[in-house]
Amino acid sequence: MNAPDNNAPTQADGVVDWLTNGTRDQRFIDDIFAQMCIRLQQAGIPLKRSTLHVLIHHPQWLGARFMWSDGMREAEIARVDYDVRERSEYIGSPANEMQDGATEVRENLERDPSLGRKHALYDEMREKGLTDYVAWPLYHTLGKRHLITFATDRPGGFDHAHIAALKKVLPVLSLVSEIRIKNRLARTLLETYVGSHAGELILAGATRRGTGTTVRAAIMICDLRDFTKISDNWPRDDVIDLLNDYFDAMSEPIARHGGEILKFIGDGLLAIFPLQAPGACANLLHAVTEARQAMAALNERNKATSRAPLNYGIGVHVGDVMYGNIGSTSRLDFTVIGPAVNMASRLEALTKKLGRTVLLSRDFAELVEPKFELEHVGKHEVRGFSDPIELFAYPG
Repeated sequence: MNAPDNNAPTQADGVVDWLTNGTRDQRFIDDIFAQMCIRLQQAGIPLKRSTLHVLIHHPQWLGARFMWSDGMREAEIARVDYDVRERSEYIGSPANEMQDGATEVRENLERDPSLGRKHALYDEMREKGLTDYVAWPLYHTLGKRHLITFATDRPGGFDHAHIAALKKVLPVLSLVSEIRIKNRLARTLLETYVGSHAGELILAGATRRGTGTTVRAAIMICDLRDFTKISDNWPRDDVIDLLNDYFDAMSEPIARHGGEILKFIGDGLLAIFPLQAPGACANLLHAVTEARQAMAALNERNKATSRAPLNYGIGVHVGDVMYGNIGSTSRLDFTVIGPAVNMASRLEALTKKLGRTVLLSRDFAELVEPKFELEHVGKHEVRGFSDPIELFAYPG
């Protein structure tokens, strides 16, 4: 794509000024994108359809597509799977051409289809009455390229003035979109690696070592049984798949019921349910129930491939924890510490000795009785605590 003459006036000058000066308080790129398309129409450019395709760093998604068409006030957002590049919707598409290095894709949709590019996308646009289509890379820093497309139903397609106007928008849109996408990436990465609540605190500036707050919470620690034996005897990739399946079974119910997973520790996880949320302790047990069901289903699938069932232990306590930044001068961990966390860890360790999958402290049990059926298992010595602790098992 040749750089447009930025000094030449075009129909898009007002849109460029708005992108430069009028979007500072706009947080989301999809909202900016939809408003830009509407303003391009109002400026006299016969825009009927536009898409913006961006690559994102997410555990599940390769990217996202924002689509706007005539009459829409908001853009439609679709997530793009990692395996999209192996599917027909991608192969031979404009995105495929851009990935291969193209700097412009222009297709006259009025001409005989047999003379043009072959892809279902072009057939769909012809069926909708579109006459012209153009796609360009949207350049971000350090060589990153995304994709933007424009289409019209004007007889004869876009003229030279329309193309010049659209090109003039791109450099400013690149800057505006990169800021928003990187903000979203930062939020996504924090949510992925430290959890949504901790991520929000970090983004709000809670990054100083030693800073934190006291939180009263229900604490849940889960650990996989015999993992050392599994990791020593199974192929590496199988071990990784096993851990991912196990953490999916445990984590999704926790998140669904309002818990915050703070860390994965080898084959274990630490989660809290802050008591400021109504029914936090009950929510924890609902999450445990659903996790048990998910683990049972996982073990059935593993049985079909002659794998041994996975066993695990869960320790649950409630109390005050210090929630904040702990670590070295250059590497911090946003986590919880305190005697209540230690207690949950000790209870998890006792599950194997006492032959119970889930052990609860008396302090926690008092907050959920009589709503849940619990089994009293007596008082037991807990390492690191001077007095025996009264324990309950949760069979549900």
